[in-house]
Amino acid sequence: MIITGVAVCLAVLVGAGFYSTRKVRGEAGNFLLAGRSLGAPILAVLLMSQVIDSNATLGSADLAAGFGFWAGAAMPLGVALSVLLIGLFFAKKLRATGVVTLPEYFAQRFGRGTEITAAVLTVGSFGILLAGNLVALGYLLEYFIGLDYTVAVLVLIPFVLAYTMAGGMFASVYTGMVQFAVMAVGIISLLVWVAFGPGFSAPDGLGIGGFGQLTDPAQGAAINWATLIALGLGNIVAIDLMQRVFSAKSPHAAQRACFSAATGILVLCVPLSFVALAAVTIVGDRAVDGPILYVLLGEYTPQWLSILVLSGLVMASLTTISGVLLSTATVLVRNLFRVGGEHAGMSPDVMKVTRLLMLPMAAFGAIVALRVPQTGILLTLTFDLLLASLVVPFILGLFWKRGDGRAVAAAAVGGIAVRIGFFVLTPTIYGVDNTLLYIPNTLVTAEVDGWTTFLAAIVSLAAYVTVALVTRAPQPEPPVVSVVAERQPVAV
Repeated sequence: MIITGVAVCLAVLVGAGFYSTRKVRGEAGNFLLAGRSLGAPILAVLLMSQVIDSNATLGSADLAAGFGFWAGAAMPLGVALSVLLIGLFFAKKLRATGVVTLPEYFAQRFGRGTEITAAVLTVGSFGILLAGNLVALGYLLEYFIGLDYTVAVLVLIPFVLAYTMAGGMFASVYTGMVQFAVMAVGIISLLVWVAFGPGFSAPDGLGIGGFGQLTDPAQGAAINWATLIALGLGNIVAIDLMQRVFSAKSPHAAQRACFSAATGILVLCVPLSFVALAAVTIVGDRAVDGPILYVLLGEYTPQWLSILVLSGLVMASLTTISGVLLSTATVLVRNLFRVGGEHAGMSPDVMKVTRLLMLPMAAFGAIVALRVPQTGILLTLTFDLLLASLVVPFILGLFWKRGDGRAVAAAAVGGIAVRIGFFVLTPTIYGVDNTLLYIPNTLVTAEVDGWTTFLAAIVSLAAYVTVALVTRAPQPEPPVVSVVAERQPVAV
C-alpha cells in the first residue's frame, strides 16, 4: 500500500515535469533559465525544493539519531545560512550581471583559466551531491520493496533524466512546486503525529540541551561546526542554487526569494532532528535496521502519513537530482566546452548538447552512489570541497579589487591539496568510516575529523590574500555584461 501511494505521487511529479515542456518552446533561454521570469514567491519555493532533499532530511535525521540533535540540525542550519548570505550579499549583485552560470562570473572577473577551474570543481562536487540523493532513493526502494540497492539506483536515473531533458528549468519549477507542497504537508503532519502520539523524547545528552555537541570535540563538536560552516559557506557557490537566482525576473526578486527560502528551510527541516531523536525511543532496537525515518515510517506511523512523507522524500530527491543534472550540464556546455564558441549565446546547439551531457553526469552520480552509500555525508563533502577551493576567490573577487587568476589558482590548489590530503589519510568522514579514498596509516587519526575543514579554508584564504598582495593590482574591472541577451519573461 505504501509503495503504491508513493508510485502515484511519483507519477504526478513526472507528469508535472513533462507538462512543463510546453513552456520551453524550443528556446534555450527558457530551457536553462525559465526565461528569467520567476517572481519571488515561486523562486523561493524553487530554492527550498532544491535544498530540502533527502540529504537534508533523511541524512539529517540519521545524524541526529546517531550523534544528537545538533549533529542533525547542523545540516539544515548550514543550508539556511547559505541561502540567507546569498540574499544579503550576492543575489542582487550577481542577478544584475545577467550571467547564466556561476563560472561565467569567474570568467568575467578572473579570466578563462579560472572559468575552467570553477567549472571542473563545481561539476565534480555536484556529482557527489547527485550521488547522495541516489543513495537515499536506493535505500528506500531496497527497504520497502526489497529491490537490490544497486538495481534501485540504476532504475531511478531514467525517470529523472526523462523529464529534465524535456523541460529543463521549467521542469524544475513545476516539479519543485509539487514536491514542496507534498513535503511541507508531510513534515508538518509527522510533527503533529509525534507530538500527540508517542511524544518527543531524547536519549541523555543527545537532545537540544546537549551543548557538549557544540563545545566538546569528544562529543563531535568539531564535526558539527564543520558541517554547519561547510554548508553555510560552501553552498554559496552552489551552481544549482545560483542558476535559480539567475532565473529571477529581477535582482530584487532574487533577494526577497532568498530571505523567504532561508526561513522556510529552518521551519521545515530543523524539527526533523526532534523527530529523529523521538524515533530512537519509538523504534528501539529496530533503529539499526535502516535509516531511522524509513524504519519509523515503515512500521510505526499510519499508512497515510507514511505515504505522504515518503512521497515527499522521493520527490525531494528527484527534484534535486533534476536541478543538479541541469546545472552541471549547463556549466559543461557553456563554460568548459563552450559549445558554439565564446559568444554562442542561447543557440539551439546549446540546448541540444546540454541534454546530451546530462547522461554522463547521471552515470558519474551513480558510480559514486554505489561506492559511498551514505546520505548526509555526501552532501557535506560536496560543499566541503567547494569551501576549500572557490568560496574565498568568489567572495573576495566580488568585494576586493586585488587578486587575479594567480590568486585564485593559489587558493584553489592550496585548499584542495590540504583537504584531499587529509581526506585520504583520515579514517572517518564526518564521523563515518571513510570507504572512498582512505589510505591506511598511523599518522592521521579520527581526531582530526572536522578540524581539517577549517584548516583547508584557512589555507585557501591565506594563499589568495598573499598572492593578491604580492602581485600587481589589476586595473579597475569594466562592468560585467552578459553574453546572453535578456528575453521577455515567459509566464509560469
